[in-house]
Amino acid sequence: MAAATTITPELLDQLLANYQKPEDLTGEEGLFKQLKKALIERALGAELTEHLGYEKGDPAGRGSGNSRNGTSSKTVLTEDGEIEISVPRDRVGSFEPQLIGKRQTRFDGFDDKILSLYARGMTVREIQGHLAELYSVEVSPDLISRVTDAVLEEVREWQNRPLDPVYPVVFFDALRVKIRDEGLVKNKAVYVALALNPDGEKSVLGLWIEQAEGAKFWLKVINELKARGVNDILIAVVDGLKGFPEAITSVFPQTIVQTCIVHLIRNSLAFVSWKDRKEILPSIKAIYHAENADMARVRLEEFEAEWGKRYPAIGQAWRRAWEHVVPFFAFAPGVRKMIYTTNAVEALHRSLRKIIKTRGSFPNDDAALKLLYLAINNAGLRWRRGIEWTTAMGQFAIQFGERFPGTAR
Repeated sequence: MAAATTITPELLDQLLANYQKPEDLTGEEGLFKQLKKALIERALGAELTEHLGYEKGDPAGRGSGNSRNGTSSKTVLTEDGEIEISVPRDRVGSFEPQLIGKRQTRFDGFDDKILSLYARGMTVREIQGHLAELYSVEVSPDLISRVTDAVLEEVREWQNRPLDPVYPVVFFDALRVKIRDEGLVKNKAVYVALALNPDGEKSVLGLWIEQAEGAKFWLKVINELKARGVNDILIAVVDGLKGFPEAITSVFPQTIVQTCIVHLIRNSLAFVSWKDRKEILPSIKAIYHAENADMARVRLEEFEAEWGKRYPAIGQAWRRAWEHVVPFFAFAPGVRKMIYTTNAVEALHRSLRKIIKTRGSFPNDDAALKLLYLAINNAGLRWRRGIEWTTAMGQFAIQFGERFPGTAR
């Protein structure tokens, strides 16, 4: 590793000899900008020396077949605004600058600024105004669009990347986004698969956009995950979509499908008047807080005895979903909470909704995918595992045997 360059106090004193006010450092003609220009030009000169194989003025260059040929002027966008630099040339035109390429008009890091602002939900017009305000740079909407459009290839690579062979838990859910389609703004579903790997780390496996939720589309998603290398999912947590469990088990026959209790409660309360909600909620909670599956059925019967006449649809909804309500009772209470709710994916949705809420609608599917992908990356694709994961690993090792990768360690 190369030693760090030491900037001596004497050099700093020399640079700051004429310093009187902040603008002398940060202003349009300030020291920061002058230094960046000088350093860039010096670095480009060093690159040309390396390319030619001899220093400027060195007699060794005579008869070498190539030589310096003056400079050309070029304006580049940087975080300090526009800087006009002199780019050295060689006589035969074989010099390819590395720091700033021949067709490059933005310094490294500037595109990252645009993407960072876009990932926070800013529109093209807002980014344009922000850059003008902060860096005194006029950036065209076309440039911003080109920078963000370049992300699409990255999105496609991410969407098709190889996946782990086994995921202990995968949460499937959908986020509603307004997207313009065939001249109309439609309320489309963005499907999200959020997985916990054997180490308890969370990662988004992919994003898919479809007009409406449906088992057929979910089957397509599950088949895609299998094609990308997933051989087994131990537990799939879903939101109760009709036909979804069958779509999962048709591809992964051994997968336990768990209905998200939070979704089931939310759907149950949709039948309840506001004045009854506070009173009825403890009776619903008693069902999934039961000691085991048998007691949960008893609590459901007690609920129906108390509330069934007034709200018969609630008990019916729970009974229809019962096969996929009870799987989590096989685990210890600390692990159950992690399994029976899509809180993890709901938290992800909340962060994404903050980004998209000011956007109104997207012009097309690609625009929505770009922003959501960048927002996920901005937050980090992986998060630390939950404190209950160590307990969960032991439970999974017993429940699933060799199917759980941790048992082979």
